[in-house]
Amino acid sequence: MNRSEGPEDLCRIDALALAGLLKLREVSSVEATRAFLDRIARYDGTVGAFLHVRTEDALKDAESAQRTLDAAASGGPEAPAFCGVPVALKDNLSTKGIPTTCASKMLEGYLPPYDATAVERVKASGAVVLGKLNMDEFAMGSSNENSSVKPVRNPWDATRVPGGSSGGSAAAAAAGFAAFTLGSDTGGSIRLPAAFCGVVGLKPTYGSVSRYGLVAFASSLDQIGPLTRSVADAESVFGLLAGRDPHDATSVDRPATASATRGVKGLRVGIPREFLTDAVQPEVRDTVRRAAAWLSAEGATCVECALPAVDYWIPAYYVVSSAEASSNLARFDGVRYGHRAGTYDSIASMYSRSRSEGFGAEVKRRILLGTFVLSAGYHDAYYGSAQKARAHIRAGFEGVFRDHDVLLSPVAPQTAFRLGEKSGDPLQMYLQDICTVGASLAGIPALSVPAGFDGEGLPIGLQLTGPAFSENVLFAAAGCIERSAGCLGRFPDLDRAVASAKGA
Repeated sequence: MNRSEGPEDLCRIDALALAGLLKLREVSSVEATRAFLDRIARYDGTVGAFLHVRTEDALKDAESAQRTLDAAASGGPEAPAFCGVPVALKDNLSTKGIPTTCASKMLEGYLPPYDATAVERVKASGAVVLGKLNMDEFAMGSSNENSSVKPVRNPWDATRVPGGSSGGSAAAAAAGFAAFTLGSDTGGSIRLPAAFCGVVGLKPTYGSVSRYGLVAFASSLDQIGPLTRSVADAESVFGLLAGRDPHDATSVDRPATASATRGVKGLRVGIPREFLTDAVQPEVRDTVRRAAAWLSAEGATCVECALPAVDYWIPAYYVVSSAEASSNLARFDGVRYGHRAGTYDSIASMYSRSRSEGFGAEVKRRILLGTFVLSAGYHDAYYGSAQKARAHIRAGFEGVFRDHDVLLSPVAPQTAFRLGEKSGDPLQMYLQDICTVGASLAGIPALSVPAGFDGEGLPIGLQLTGPAFSENVLFAAAGCIERSAGCLGRFPDLDRAVASAKGA
């Protein structure tokens, strides 16, 4: 970046590039942080990505980061990787002394006494936390219209959804409100918003990133991952998040391995024909085929393949995830913490009123569904059957990966839809996850990478899926698509987004 460029330009460059400028002291952390805060103040009233902005505290943290950078430049200890880089976090990640509400009235005003492990690792990298990001309540949704506070709008077109549940995280990364963000993915909640907002989003292998401090939705599915503006940034952030954590028994000692520059020569790419049907927007299908051509041009072999058990994905996911949500959210009863009703005449009525008032419609729907499938007389018919289907889905992926190194597919059947378009039809909303929930059920990594735009200027994201702990292969393939697609550096016109919101 040239010093003659304005502070807005700091919000448009990648996190690694900004980290480099900070270490060279071509710009200060306070300047960068103030630039992001000014951009948030100017545009987030329309986008709605933030639930809490740490304006004063972020500037204090930036001053501290700058002292570290200055000391490193003077021969002191090397500054950590993202020292002074402004970032933001999904509001289901516990942050000590910073509100963590999961965009729900149930947790309104809650201040956690500790940081999530992922948050600790981001802070240890020297990053400056700007604030907490909007989301579908308790991460349940595909459009970010289920927030109890406000919906998030897509920065490319403010009449459209950003995807969910990490809609605030994707919108903030796309709009230049943070150099990178963290989200969580249970059935597509990083990948779908990343695709709709034109950023890179990774759902890591289950267990590769600690879930300690992540407010649980479905414990056997939830994973924390990065949303970034480049593949290199995603790889770097994943590298600082990954690894064993004694606080999370499901985490594994499997550090990330770098490979985005290794290329794709010899890579065997499978393209599931189940996701190339007429149900998929033609421009999305065409983008899949173009991406296959780009990969082939760099030495990969791309062929169509069959993906077993796809018909089981949605029903198995919504039974398993809702059952686990029913169990996990039972703790929010108004007794120890969480919203408590103002009036009640018995313990039973306190529970009932507190939960009815504290939870939104979608959360209550999934709790009821989960409680039903776990109830006596129905457990084996529904939950038991869903677990068998899950095992079948996992085996299906294992079979496909004997012949293919990575799968290339859409992230969603179409680009971002209009606010309110599907919110009245839960089934149509659930079907937005048709391409993503399989990887979640199998516990394998999947990544969304920007690959083009449709005729209305909306981003098209493609999904790369691989065997467990193959993130390095996904980054390599995503790097090829990123180089060929020409999306890197494309930025939404936020003034136009504001105008479109006013005209809606």
